[in-house]
Amino acid sequence: MFYKKEGLVELFLEFGSHSGPNIYICISWSGTLRHCRNRCCRPTAHYTFMNMKKDLLQTTLPPLPLNAWRETYATLHMWSQIVGKVALALMPPMNHFWYVALQIRSGGLSTLLLPHGNRMFTMTFDFVTHDLVVQSSDGAMEKIPLEPRSVKAFYEIVMDTLRRMGLETRIWPMPVEIPNPIRLDTDVTHHSYDPVTANTFWHILVTIKPVFEDFRTRFIGKSSPVHFFWGSFDLASTRFSGRRAPERPGADPITKEAYSHELISHGFWPGSGPIQEPAFYAYAAPEPAGFQDAAVQPRAAFYSKDLSEFILPYEAVRTSSSPEADLTAFLETTYNAGADLGKWDRANLERK
Repeated sequence: MFYKKEGLVELFLEFGSHSGPNIYICISWSGTLRHCRNRCCRPTAHYTFMNMKKDLLQTTLPPLPLNAWRETYATLHMWSQIVGKVALALMPPMNHFWYVALQIRSGGLSTLLLPHGNRMFTMTFDFVTHDLVVQSSDGAMEKIPLEPRSVKAFYEIVMDTLRRMGLETRIWPMPVEIPNPIRLDTDVTHHSYDPVTANTFWHILVTIKPVFEDFRTRFIGKSSPVHFFWGSFDLASTRFSGRRAPERPGADPITKEAYSHELISHGFWPGSGPIQEPAFYAYAAPEPAGFQDAAVQPRAAFYSKDLSEFILPYEAVRTSSSPEADLTAFLETTYNAGADLGKWDRANLERK
């Protein structure tokens, strides 16, 4: 129920259980603490809106050890490549492959609007209902349940669904950006799906995205959206200096396009290779001299010579007394180091 007095709005919440006393919470949007006017509040907790926001960030970052969902992660990675490759086949090219990245939505990960003839459609991994939802602009919609099944079977169902909906699309069925790839249309090795850990991963993405978005708003130069790349299976946001980067001899077309300009990139991924835990990362390309020795925050951050990136373990942020402040400090100090050492024109690239 709501109370209103002298322009102040308070939300009065009552929580109870069969085994314990009710707990009453008064939340004030006034910016000041207020005493609850209901005499039955025992005990009473008072929060301003900003305090509630900070508390929610601290309590909603769940643990997700890599070993707890390694097989689901591997399978979901391959499923996401199937969907991502549909976007790659249909979308007009955009710089740095931003057009194929998946978007973080309220319930999962979605493609951008994909053109097909005179129709548009989206493909969305819904990690609340656990479906892949294919929805077109003419109202047609089909759902493919996300459940344990091989990548091969998932590939066949997705392609059959697109054909049945009049959205047939041909893709190159070879995974990218992973060691020892197996063709998507023959892969029976990966077949796991745990809805709890899949939902936990999405929950992490949707919780940390606002921190990355806030960081992005402080930069007025060219920067990417905060989006999710299915090749590397990571959330990423990238800033650019505006200058061309040196050519990379022998680089493949993907690498040439991705690193055509000087950049500093930040992101989050579940872990792989030398980092066997979920982590935040930061790197500069090309990396300026002295970057790896820069002093960055928080204390848990370190430079990985194996990856040529700064790493901040997710668990260190999750268990911190101030997770948002620690993540923000990591984003800011790694950017500051890369931009200063790389001699970026910060006065004209940053919001004053």
